[in-house]
Amino acid sequence: MVEKSHTAGTGWWPNMYEPLRNIGEKVAEWFAPKSEASALEDYYEITIELPGVKAKDVDVSVQDNSLMVRGEKRSERQQKGQSFYFSEREYGAFQRAFRLPPDADSEQIDAKFDDGVLCLRIAKRSSSKPAARKVQISQS
Repeated sequence: MVEKSHTAGTGWWPNMYEPLRNIGEKVAEWFAPKSEASALEDYYEITIELPGVKAKDVDVSVQDNSLMVRGEKRSERQQKGQSFYFSEREYGAFQRAFRLPPDADSEQIDAKFDDGVLCLRIAKRSSSKPAARKVQISQS
């Protein structure tokens, strides 16, 4: 008779929880708004789809060379006397983080919100070399 080992990575116990292994990541992907990023000559542009979200419910910040977009889609549904057969609408908090490229100027970010789309423009730092300058030598 062959005895099965129930150590980590083998046997029925770990396999039973295999579908749940990455559930946190999948839930985060489900609630993360769709976005796209592009580079132009003078700036980077990130657009994020936020249908049904109000501009006052969105927060954009820069932390540790990452651009963070947080917000919440609030439910305004009234159920008085109404029966739902199904609802595919999503509500709740969301968050997206974007790592800024080395030449992005985090001090110059422009944000516009129009028709449920947040458009962020991040200026690029000048790639020109600093002007040559003479260094003064002091005598003691």
